[in-house]
Amino acid sequence: MSKFKVFCFGYGQVAERFLNKLIQEKKDFDFNITSRQKTHQLLFENKLKINSYKFDDNNFDDSLINKLEDSNYILISIPPINGLDIVLKNFESSLKKVKNCKWITYLSATSVYGDHKGNWVTEESKVLPSSTNGVYRLTAENQWKDFSYKNNLPLQIFRLAGIYSEDQNILRRLKMGKVQIVDKKNHFFSRIHVEDIASVLLKSLKSFKDKETYNICDDMPASQKDVAIYGSKLLGLTEPEYIKLEEVESEMLRNFYKDSKKVDNKKMKTFFNYTLKYPTYVEGLDHILNDIS
Repeated sequence: MSKFKVFCFGYGQVAERFLNKLIQEKKDFDFNITSRQKTHQLLFENKLKINSYKFDDNNFDDSLINKLEDSNYILISIPPINGLDIVLKNFESSLKKVKNCKWITYLSATSVYGDHKGNWVTEESKVLPSSTNGVYRLTAENQWKDFSYKNNLPLQIFRLAGIYSEDQNILRRLKMGKVQIVDKKNHFFSRIHVEDIASVLLKSLKSFKDKETYNICDDMPASQKDVAIYGSKLLGLTEPEYIKLEEVESEMLRNFYKDSKKVDNKKMKTFFNYTLKYPTYVEGLDHILNDIS
């Protein structure tokens, strides 16, 4: 079996969990990442050394070029900056030289759909982003599509719903008293546990179809209020106070409440033949409670 040569632009919780999946599956792989720190070797779980190359907007370590051009799986988990994808901005010529590219996966977001008044959206639905983040994500998606078509490079786009994990979740915020919930009718939002994202990425190493887009989310869109109520019950806490939208000071939170939609995941589950480990926030939060208790 040939070695999986993975190059990941960015090293957040998705890339880290993906790396862990490769280790668990005992894959023969070479894994390289970028970060804003100086180039160094990173010791992962005290057993694996991986190369971390400096990349910060226009500033990067030239030594990453050879590793990139020798890679066959390229994961882009860096968000766009001012509407531009900084990976394409800096490495377009190098990406054209990748000799044996099996896939490029761009991690986008379901914010590209904008507001659909609480209705279901699929990958074929209109994209009408209402937030700056959504507009930037859609622009970056189109940049990657254009680039892959012009250079005959294999591309898949994962539109991720709101990510939660053992480290970042509503239970931690509830315990710290840092949850603001707007009581807004018909506000639906989709989520996905980071473990399920990593599992689908792993599946896509073998199951891949060029120029496809997938919604990566769980089975049960829900309001933040419903999730907060359930989380409070798990922790034995009083429900957080609810505020009106006009009382919200955070622009990011106001943007979050602009959009209401239920994101459909059938295409993801069917194509990758994948059963979610955490099909709803209930299973996800139940598991996390045991981890943080």
